[in-house]
Amino acid sequence: MSDAQLDRYRQSIDNIDAALIHMLAERFKVTQAVGAYKATHGLPPADPAREEAQIARLRGLANQADLDPEFSEKFLRFIIDEVIRHHEQARSGTGAA
Repeated sequence: MSDAQLDRYRQSIDNIDAALIHMLAERFKVTQAVGAYKATHGLPPADPAREEAQIARLRGLANQADLDPEFSEKFLRFIIDEVIRHHEQARSGTGAA
């Protein structure tokens, strides 16, 4: 049994999911370049002040977009933690930048 409206909703969700994956891929390409730059210039993998500023900025954007700011912070923290892990690997020369 097919429900045309439900199918349209699901197709929109699928399109959004694909866009999210592509956006994350682009973001990680840039953060990999940042990790390589930090590694070659002796900079630390993490920048807590920048992280806190980004979280505050994105919480504000989440509020404006009617998105739960707690959720947006958890999502961003997950991404930041992964980026820092990559930067640490780049600094030690053990893997992905």
